[in-house]
Amino acid sequence: MQRSFLRLYVHENQWYQPQHILLWEWLLEQANKMGIRAASASRPMAGFGRHHAVQEELSFELAGTITVELELIVTEEESAKILDLIRRENFRIFYARIPAHFGVINPDQNDSTYTIADQ
Repeated sequence: MQRSFLRLYVHENQWYQPQHILLWEWLLEQANKMGIRAASASRPMAGFGRHHAVQEELSFELAGTITVELELIVTEEESAKILDLIRRENFRIFYARIPAHFGVINPDQNDSTYTIADQ
């Protein structure tokens, strides 16, 4: 099964208006509802994007301008579902999708078969 590491970049103060919730929170909720096995959101300490303006988390006057990185471990089908949802909701989001191998070392009975590490 083809698997991916999917990273989405959204502004920390970007909203999903119909529910008045931060976009990154809404995306995490949607990923969870879709059954995506693992996802996390984090704020980088510093970075830059297409405008090449370096933003740092420590700068008070730049509060709200830092990007939140959402990282999802997904199958190709799950990746397609979340990207299609973003397209339907008409959000402009930069993303990176990288082929990946992932698994669980010493899995228990609750681990699904596609996440068990190769022996």
